[in-house]
Amino acid sequence: MFRTRVAITQFLFILSLHGGFAQQKPTTDAFDHYITTAEARITKDREKSDSFLKIDALSATQRTQVMARLRQGAVLIAKQGETPSEIPGGLIHDWVGTVLIPKVTVAQVLALIQDYDHSTHYYSPDVVRSRLISRQTDDFHVFMRLRKKKVVTVVLDTEYNVHYGRLDTAHEYSFSRSTRVSEIADPGTPNEKALAAGHDHGFMWRLNSYWAFQQADDGVLVECEAISLTRDIPTGLAWMIGPFVNSIPRESLQFTLDATRKALQEPKAGTKKDTK
Repeated sequence: MFRTRVAITQFLFILSLHGGFAQQKPTTDAFDHYITTAEARITKDREKSDSFLKIDALSATQRTQVMARLRQGAVLIAKQGETPSEIPGGLIHDWVGTVLIPKVTVAQVLALIQDYDHSTHYYSPDVVRSRLISRQTDDFHVFMRLRKKKVVTVVLDTEYNVHYGRLDTAHEYSFSRSTRVSEIADPGTPNEKALAAGHDHGFMWRLNSYWAFQQADDGVLVECEAISLTRDIPTGLAWMIGPFVNSIPRESLQFTLDATRKALQEPKAGTKKDTK
């Protein structure tokens, strides 16, 4: 255990020497430009039922094959464009995931996702704390403390503005944009503190997610495109930081979609499973 702690301390020290505490403005400006383009594309897709989901662009044969996999329980994850995309001082990770949640309605899926005060119940251990800060009709302001472990354990306090919209009763969507991402040093101790922007390790600087919910005959198709921003990978440290910044965005999306499905398939409190 002692050797592990020493190794992690050395890792973070080396990372800081290689620009881990670089100023973020040129990086976040490039991210904002990427988001502007991405949101224009996503907004256009959400305006029509025949382009609402990524799978709507597939040929009839391809869609049949994909739907067969989804009905078998697969969570399908794919890159959007070239991921990660390199920008000055950072990397943009853009992944799209799709899952079919059987025997539910769009209203049921939305009720679970919007239950922000209890997100820890559905999305633990990734979500450590969560709460709804405020709501005005279809606009939510949300807090979540996230925890991720891969070589090192990273705890982040995050806030989001989330807007929900509707094309019709069978097609609803949401845009979630991070407004604060703070890395937490010494979480859960008396010395806990949020590291100032530009003075953290850059494991995650931004996280936006774009959800789509489409009613099908046998359940709800749920699509989520997650776009995140991390620091770049210093030369010579790819073996250390690479696994975190490259694999965590994909793994987190897969976990979130799988956890959403599992939560909606759990027996309701006070009911018994059919044992016949």
